[in-house]
Amino acid sequence: MKTVEINIPNYKKLVIKNIVLDYNGTIAKDGILKKSVKKLLPLLNKKYTIHVITADTFGSVQKELSGFDLKVKVLKSKDHTQEKKDYIKKLGKKSCIAIGNGNNDALMLKSAGIGIVIVGDEGCASQTLMQSDLVCKSISDALELFINTKRLIATLRR
Repeated sequence: MKTVEINIPNYKKLVIKNIVLDYNGTIAKDGILKKSVKKLLPLLNKKYTIHVITADTFGSVQKELSGFDLKVKVLKSKDHTQEKKDYIKKLGKKSCIAIGNGNNDALMLKSAGIGIVIVGDEGCASQTLMQSDLVCKSISDALELFINTKRLIATLRR
């Protein structure tokens, strides 16, 4: 099983297995996967199991992510916020990184070992911002933290 250990001085030791990504507003814009994400997913997949969790607002997630080695979870319940949190819990909270931007991502980010909010093209919900451990200006910046983990250490160490 893929596992990466990251020791962040005076913060926490992470044992990461999963990166859970919100789709629209995070790795996609208007249902279309961002080009930068297309380049980074194969690199991340060498070290982590990648999950994409989405309401699939535009009905495009399966098409856009075909060909990538990752797991797609399309939300089915009436409470997407709770469903996302439950997904993190099922995977094992401490072994997950969660990245999102919307209101329904707040509990997912709070529950994960590290929660990252993206302030991208859609902005981010203030409640989600408050539940995150880290804020990034783009999905590329966030994903690159797990390729070049010293960046993550530099930001979160105390």
